[in-house]
Amino acid sequence: MSNFGEWIHRTVLAALLAGLPASQICFAAGAPGSGPQSVVSADAALYIKVRLPGSVKLSKLKPGDQIEGTLARDAYSADRKVFAAGSSVRVTVDHMERRRRAPNDHWPWIIKLFTPRHENYPFFKTASVSQAAGESSMQVSLISIARMREVHAQAKKNKPQRGPSEAPAAVEVSKAPPRKSATPMMVLEASSIESPPPPPGESAGEGPEPETSTSGVLPAATRCKILLLDSVSAARSKPGDAVRARLLEPVLLNSRVILPAGSLFQGKVVKRTAPRWLSRPGSLYLTFTDLTFPEGTRLSIAASVAGAELDQRSHTRIDAEGQLRGERPGKAWMAINLGVTAGIAKEVDDGVQLVIEAIVSTATDASTAGTSRIIASCVSGLYMVTRHGRDVILPRFTEMDLALDRPLTVPASTQPEAAPVAAGGK
Repeated sequence: MSNFGEWIHRTVLAALLAGLPASQICFAAGAPGSGPQSVVSADAALYIKVRLPGSVKLSKLKPGDQIEGTLARDAYSADRKVFAAGSSVRVTVDHMERRRRAPNDHWPWIIKLFTPRHENYPFFKTASVSQAAGESSMQVSLISIARMREVHAQAKKNKPQRGPSEAPAAVEVSKAPPRKSATPMMVLEASSIESPPPPPGESAGEGPEPETSTSGVLPAATRCKILLLDSVSAARSKPGDAVRARLLEPVLLNSRVILPAGSLFQGKVVKRTAPRWLSRPGSLYLTFTDLTFPEGTRLSIAASVAGAELDQRSHTRIDAEGQLRGERPGKAWMAINLGVTAGIAKEVDDGVQLVIEAIVSTATDASTAGTSRIIASCVSGLYMVTRHGRDVILPRFTEMDLALDRPLTVPASTQPEAAPVAAGGK
């Protein structure tokens, strides 16, 4: 049996032993050597976003330390609310491990060169969520802890009638909140939830559930909260690369669920511009063209990026067409590059002067100094010209907002059946 056949055999056997339904084995089995794949199922793992009360220093945590916070948004499984926003969350550090730092667009490469490539990162095994119905425990793994800020697409103002001498209407740019006030967020992937049964007629989240719709037409510009399942960047991604995302919250129409949480969005990189010389930043344009429901039904859609939640130090904005663009280098960025350029010029100047004096015994100080300065100026100028601008980086598990570019008709056959589920939806 070939290596690939043996791998398929082992994968299917492991899935059957784990009790995975046969209909989901094809989703669980990724390519050899690839990372974990997402299962398109209403029972997929929950992504829980926790707002922390203050700054958390990962390197200072120790096994046994507890971190407490509150849920920043509702957690859903299909059309069921598992946990309500505002619920108290408590996690305990199991152990610490060294983990490779995620790529970012914060600083020039010279700073990254001297930045440690790894960092101490906490690992969690269990967490508890306190609600009115009681306390629920679950198995969790940490995805990220960072201070986040929201970036929204620019919006054009209405253009009133104007005379030929009037200036064109300005473009209104949505401004993110001040970075110093960004709230630290912790994102967890949860599974195997154990919780007390909810009151009759309610889910684990407080309040009655929205009704399940039989069909509906979502208008254009409808927003969908998604979680990116693939890392993309302007420097590394290529046009045509596939992009996947998972719907975090159900989309409602007249208080009825039209798109259940857990649905899979599929798209691609349409266009990208890598960071270029003269400190010109990169850009990235994504589009989503397919939607797969938890039970497997697939629809064609047209949706573009309308917003994203990024690290507070990220320098990425979104234009009116949904294209992500890196910002121009700021004062700190330019000061760092100018300082490195000055250092290069000084070292080249001194080095060339010593080489010329060693080779040419008749050279005068004036001639060697002039020649070395010319060479140093050329080298430092070349270095400054070849500096690339900021990249556009969307790490895996980035939360984003999609906006439908055209109305979406959802037939009745795609709607989940309204049936009571146990707390946690597991």
